Amino acid sequence: MSLKEDYNIVVNHKKVYRLCEEMGILRPQRVIASRHPRHLAKMDTVDGSNQLWEMDIKYGYIAGTDQFFFQVSVIDVYDRSIIDYHLGLLCTAKDACRVLKSALAARGLKDIARLPKIRTDNGPQFISKLFSDTVEELSIIHERIPIKTPNMNAHIESFHSILEDECYSRYEFESFMEAYGVINEYMRYYNERRRHGSIKYMAPNKFYEAFMSNGVKIKEFSA
Repeated sequence: MSLKEDYNIVVNHKKVYRLCEEMGILRPQRVIASRHPRHLAKMDTVDGSNQLWEMDIKYGYIAGTDQFFFQVSVIDVYDRSIIDYHLGLLCTAKDACRVLKSALAARGLKDIARLPKIRTDNGPQFISKLFSDTVEELSIIHERIPIKTPNMNAHIESFHSILEDECYSRYEFESFMEAYGVINEYMRYYNERRRHGSIKYMAPNKFYEAFMSNGVKIKEFSA
């Protein structure tokens, strides 16, 4: 029934709602609970490896075929190691999930009580249902940084800057296979040989090995 058509009365929706509320005839509103509640990233104290990992995606360009390629990487913020990464002409939620699982396996963390938190931005791969289901299945806390706060993902952003300066920008790739080979070689260099002042001037993997075997540490910090 239309009040305007039948009685020539014009009442806006706000007044209708108020009157129905006063009369107690509003239907109960259904509350939809999120299956995967969002964890907002906040600063934490980090004093060891495998406590906080950051994950993000960087893209590069292949001049020879006029295509973009994508690299998704996982970094341990304490020892600076790139634990695992994916290179491809596409980067989907499935690729991000596979990299995360592979990183856990590489560190032997599948069945331990305390798993690292994973921190990402709000890219489509990381807000997808598949990624949410995966972190829930793995019993991992997934933190997402607030929009326009890349400083909350500072370690992976810093790595991307290094990767751009020392690898991507130095080549004009003619094919994906060339880019794949060059970047894989650089990643071995980064993890095994490139020294970092923040980790006692050791390469990331060397520092991680020293931390795990000899208890070599750096000062705790907030991230």
